[in-house]
Amino acid sequence: MAVLVTGGAGYIGSHMVFDLLDRGEEVAVIDNLSTGPSWVLPPEANHVKGDIGDDDLLDEVLKTGSIDTIIHFAGSIVVPDSVADPLAYYLNNTVKSRTLIAAAVRHGIANFIFSSTAAVYGEPAETPVKEDAPTAPVSPYGTSKLMTEWMLRDSGKAYGLNHIALRYFNVAGADPKGRTGQSNPRATHLIKVACQTLLGQRSHMEVFGTDYDTPDGTCIRDYIHVSDLIAAHFDALKHLRNGGGSGIFNCGYGRGYSVLEVVKAVARVAGRDLNVQYGPRRAGDPARLVAGAELARSTLGWAPRHGNLDEIVASALKWEEKLLRRNARD
Repeated sequence: MAVLVTGGAGYIGSHMVFDLLDRGEEVAVIDNLSTGPSWVLPPEANHVKGDIGDDDLLDEVLKTGSIDTIIHFAGSIVVPDSVADPLAYYLNNTVKSRTLIAAAVRHGIANFIFSSTAAVYGEPAETPVKEDAPTAPVSPYGTSKLMTEWMLRDSGKAYGLNHIALRYFNVAGADPKGRTGQSNPRATHLIKVACQTLLGQRSHMEVFGTDYDTPDGTCIRDYIHVSDLIAAHFDALKHLRNGGGSGIFNCGYGRGYSVLEVVKAVARVAGRDLNVQYGPRRAGDPARLVAGAELARSTLGWAPRHGNLDEIVASALKWEEKLLRRNARD
C-alpha cells in the first residue's frame, strides 16, 4: 500500500517523505509549493503539484485505490499571521482539511494521520500539559487545528475513519543525513531565525516579550527534533495498520527551554554571539508550553532519541549553512 503525504515539500512533510521511502514505502505527495521548494522532494516520490482544496485533484490521486493512509501536513502555521488574517487560516487549515477528510471517506482510505499543534491548549493551567487537558486556543491558528481534530473525531464515529492527531510542540532541527530541513526563508521558527542571524542573512533577531512569568521573562517551549517527530508519525502509522484505535497524542520531550536559553545554545554551538534585540510580546503567544508525552510512548511505542538541545541546534545550523551555499549557486 501507499501513503499520501500532503504538504510533502514543506519542512516536516519533506522529512516524512524521506523517512517513508527509507522504510520501503510507496509515497505520493500533494503540495502547491507555497512554502516548500520542489527540489527538496526525492525523485522516488510521486509529486502532484496542487491544492488539497481541489476535489477533482484529490479524486484523481485517490481513485487508484493503492493509497491506504493519508498523512496531512499541508497548512498555515504562523500564529501572529493567524491573528491578523483569521479567515485565511480557517480556509487553509480547516475548510481545506474538511475537503481532504471528505475525499478520504469517499475513497475508503483506511487511516488518517493529522499534523496538529500544542496551540490547541492555549494557556494551560498545568504544565507539562497532557492530552486530556482542556482545549482553549488563544489564536485562530490553534482554533483552526482544533476544528480539524473535531472533524476527524466525528468522521471516525460516523464513517469509521481511523485517525491519529499528533499535537506538536516546537519542532526544530534538520535531517541528520542533510537531505532536507526548514527551507522556507520566511519561516518564523526561533532556531532557524537564530541560525540565519548567525550566518548574516538577518541583521539581528528579535526576542518577543521579556516580561512573561518565567525565570528569565521569555517564553518557554518544548523543542522536539524533527527526526523524533517523524518517528512518532511512523509509529502512529504502524499502530493504525495493526488495528490500533484512533487517538490524540502529544509530541514533545516533557521539558522546556526559554527563548534566551535557545539563543545561548545557538551561540554555544557556533562559538560566537549573535545580534539580539528585544521587542513586545506577539499576539497569541502563551508563556509556556511543555508536553506531557507519556501516552505516545506507552501506546505508540515512541522512543525519541534526539532530545539534546545542542544536537537540535547543530543539525539546524548545518542545514542553514548548506541552504546558504545552495542559494548562492542559484
